[in-house]
Amino acid sequence: MSGHSKWKNIMHKKGKTDAQRAKVFAKMAKEIMVIVKEGGPDPAANSRLADAIAKAKAANVPNDNIDRAIKKGAGADGSTNYETLIYEGYGPGGVAVVVECLTDNKNRTAGSVRHWFDKFGGNLGSTNSVSWQFKTYGQLIIEKKDGVDEDELMMTALDAGADDFNAEGDAFEVICDPSAFHGLREALEAAGYEFLSAEVTRIPDNEVTLTDEKDIKFMSLLLENLEDDDDVQNVWHNASNEDL
Repeated sequence: MSGHSKWKNIMHKKGKTDAQRAKVFAKMAKEIMVIVKEGGPDPAANSRLADAIAKAKAANVPNDNIDRAIKKGAGADGSTNYETLIYEGYGPGGVAVVVECLTDNKNRTAGSVRHWFDKFGGNLGSTNSVSWQFKTYGQLIIEKKDGVDEDELMMTALDAGADDFNAEGDAFEVICDPSAFHGLREALEAAGYEFLSAEVTRIPDNEVTLTDEKDIKFMSLLLENLEDDDDVQNVWHNASNEDL
């Protein structure tokens, strides 16, 4: 699984425009609201909330935004009910794509996701049509910088339940089983490590490298429009091109 940390893409996302960052913040706030509604507003008693807060902080979501999302999720104001939907399909050049949505209108979301696949040379498939090509892991990305010793980090991570450790480019990647993610994240946090990214994610078993310029352009546009969709929370794919 080494080689798919996509840390460059993570750094690129951190450099987005204010409008793009605001959209990311809104999506993370929605995720926090749903988790609070399902499991309560106390992160000490709701491990999913604690992990969502850590994920939001890694993405530089302001504390005020996080606090408002928690309060809104805990409020008895008849707030919107969202449900999680997963869409799967192939993008240009046979790239496998999995799209996770949080929506209050299934028809709107399905129509929108299908539209983007059709417009940019992809095909929306049925359940499990491509998800079998991915495994779910906990993934933590830590920047290589002064004060972060590779051997010490690796031993701390492995002792806390990590399954794999990779030093790639300007970042370290720590991989674990999803069930170990919460404890591992807390252990690394307690040891003083800060994360570029900390989340449970899908990592492909095998990758596809696009070589056709049209396929690369259309795949980039497909991802851009999916990620810009208000109903879309996460997009995973198995293209290895670093500029995607």
